[in-house]
Amino acid sequence: MSFSHRRIRKYIFLGLAAITVSTVVALSYAYFIEPRRLVINRQEIAISGLDPALDGLRIVAIGDVHGGSNHVDDAKLRELVANADQQDPDLIVLLGDYVAGRNGVAIPPLDSDLRMQVKDIADGLAGLQAKLGVFVVLGNHDGWYGDGLVAAQFERVGYRVLQNEVAVVERNGRPLRIIGFKDILQLPNRWEETSMIGKRVLNAAGDGNVIALEHHPDIMPMITGKLSISPDLKLVLAAHTHGGQVWFPVIGTPIVPSTFGQKYSYGHIVDNNVDLFVTSGVGTSILPIRFMMPPEIAVLTLRSTAASP
Repeated sequence: MSFSHRRIRKYIFLGLAAITVSTVVALSYAYFIEPRRLVINRQEIAISGLDPALDGLRIVAIGDVHGGSNHVDDAKLRELVANADQQDPDLIVLLGDYVAGRNGVAIPPLDSDLRMQVKDIADGLAGLQAKLGVFVVLGNHDGWYGDGLVAAQFERVGYRVLQNEVAVVERNGRPLRIIGFKDILQLPNRWEETSMIGKRVLNAAGDGNVIALEHHPDIMPMITGKLSISPDLKLVLAAHTHGGQVWFPVIGTPIVPSTFGQKYSYGHIVDNNVDLFVTSGVGTSILPIRFMMPPEIAVLTLRSTAASP
């Protein structure tokens, strides 16, 4: 064998070894370290035409807890509550998918198939404090287990669960309507019908700016644009995507559980002139890993800007 061939084989071996070591390190980090983290993601969102009475409104958004998933135990739930309360929020919103099935995906309504019992999850998240209240919507995993069973536990600890319903709160003497939708899988297949649900319950709730809560960001085209549920809709808060759960430099997020691909993957997005924020959530689903997309509590401060002419 020539000297050049030996050198090539050496370089190939060293390259493969480096790739193997890097892969093991990355997977170890993604399984053992990043899911343990909890980032406070503070953002200001300037919203055109937002009622000035709502300027400075602080919202804490928590999504995809998936109790019992990788590193989401009782201690993590207590950490969530303590960190959320420290933000001195006006509103706290819980955006669905509280349970996790042992098979990682669909689960029947049997407690034995849950990684953490619903009662324990609700008890772990009890104690959230916000000036204007704590509001809850449900996700697809909750629906697979049983929406009514999950809702009852959160109502037991004193939170308002919204299922195609509106709650009206007041800040600086002005009303704010909070509409919470059922998970998208529980909504009509025809987008027009979902829009009509929103219009009907909002019209019955009087006037005021609107914030919409929905587990899945794919609701956006059903409630904005030509199907807008209200000209007063200013902000939509959602979860579900986990931010893809894995993010790579240059490549980005390989898989996003959304019909619209990367469009609603994560963070602050403006679509059809309506602001949307999608949180990366807390737990894991399907794969017990996170990489460059850590668990978060989103702390959103709304700022009022002049409406566009």
